[in-house]
Amino acid sequence: MRQTKQIKILNPREKTMVLVRYNPWQELKLQQRQLNRLFDSAIMPSSLFEKATTRGVPAEIKETEDAIHLKLEMPGIEAKDLDIQVTEDTVSISGERKSETKTEEKGVIRSEFQYGKFQRVFSLPAKIQNTDVTADYKDGILNLTLPKTKEEKNKVVKVNLQAAN
Repeated sequence: MRQTKQIKILNPREKTMVLVRYNPWQELKLQQRQLNRLFDSAIMPSSLFEKATTRGVPAEIKETEDAIHLKLEMPGIEAKDLDIQVTEDTVSISGERKSETKTEEKGVIRSEFQYGKFQRVFSLPAKIQNTDVTADYKDGILNLTLPKTKEEKNKVVKVNLQAAN
């Protein structure tokens, strides 16, 4: 059963009354739009949202027959500030880019560098032998070689076809 109210509205120009059907759901939709607008603009400005979502490191993943190669770009981060953990199907890399303290007597320094902690977790497309992972870190580039397990290397799937009668 639909509940509606009729509201009388006085039109100031014509001095007449118009009947309008009251829809309670319309008010809820209006409140929802206002809340969405509030959260979209006031609390999370687009520039803050972009910084929050791009904090991390760019990565490339390449899969070969024998291994998965993961390459990450991390300029300005020392190897001692990195933590790399590998399971048979995920790689987790976390670290911290420490800020440099600069003082300037005249004016303000503007910095677009992002400092702080970060973490990236990658789900791997195949199972790997996590005890044989090798890592190389040079000039801000981390290269991980993740050898596949023997089962993944020899994985062949046979597809049976049945003739249609």
